[in-house]
Amino acid sequence: MSNKANILIFDSGVGGLSVYQEIVAKLPQLDYTYIFDNEAYPYGELAHDTLVTRVESLVKQMVKEQSIDLVVIACNTASTIVLPTLRSHLSIPVVGVVPAIKPASNMANKAVGLIATPATITREYTHDLIRSFAQSKPVEMLGSTRLVDIAEEKLRGNPVDLLELERILKPMQGSVDVAVLGCTHFPLIKDEIQYVLGESVLLVDSGEAIARRVSSLLEMVDSEEIGERQIFSTTPPWEEGALNQALSPLGFTPVQHFPLTI
Repeated sequence: MSNKANILIFDSGVGGLSVYQEIVAKLPQLDYTYIFDNEAYPYGELAHDTLVTRVESLVKQMVKEQSIDLVVIACNTASTIVLPTLRSHLSIPVVGVVPAIKPASNMANKAVGLIATPATITREYTHDLIRSFAQSKPVEMLGSTRLVDIAEEKLRGNPVDLLELERILKPMQGSVDVAVLGCTHFPLIKDEIQYVLGESVLLVDSGEAIARRVSSLLEMVDSEEIGERQIFSTTPPWEEGALNQALSPLGFTPVQHFPLTI
């Protein structure tokens, strides 16, 4: 595979950009195609079959049209549901993201906090992760869709209301020493979450692990050249101008529209 491999990063919103930033820091010479299915956002409220159909259709269309070499499903909700189906239909590697329960449990002395979407908190997959890897450490779970919206708003230049954030995160305060950011949106507001929970709480996410995994799956030639960056949405995004302004420093051309055809 050449140094110009094209990586597809998929999410329901802009949260996957936190994963993109980790991968691109390691592999700036690659081409990146990002697609977010904002027409069906948030994914946590979708029916199982609808989610599978949408993700499978969009990813397969993108792989075909953009000559993709590797797919990253940068969404916890989608990863826990669609990875087996996608891998059975595609001949290229598909990398998913799961909450970083295992590394967090190794680091915790007191208890682990899992901050995620309500869908991730209730999913059996998450409870299996905790049973397998929590190493007898208590795991406190907090599910919030509002945190996802706050991250989307911040990327468009809207300030984060720290009092609102404090109200949302109050159940975690003082009870955990390691907190897992169990949604790819949450690293976008990591500084604010750190401020509210305090410096004594270590925040852990999956971005760096995904970047290492992508790097291990690709054979590349060193290159000084920076790859191309394209971004697509399934419907025109809200505050599109502000979003494009935020995407420009990340290297992306303006958002292009890619409607789902099933």
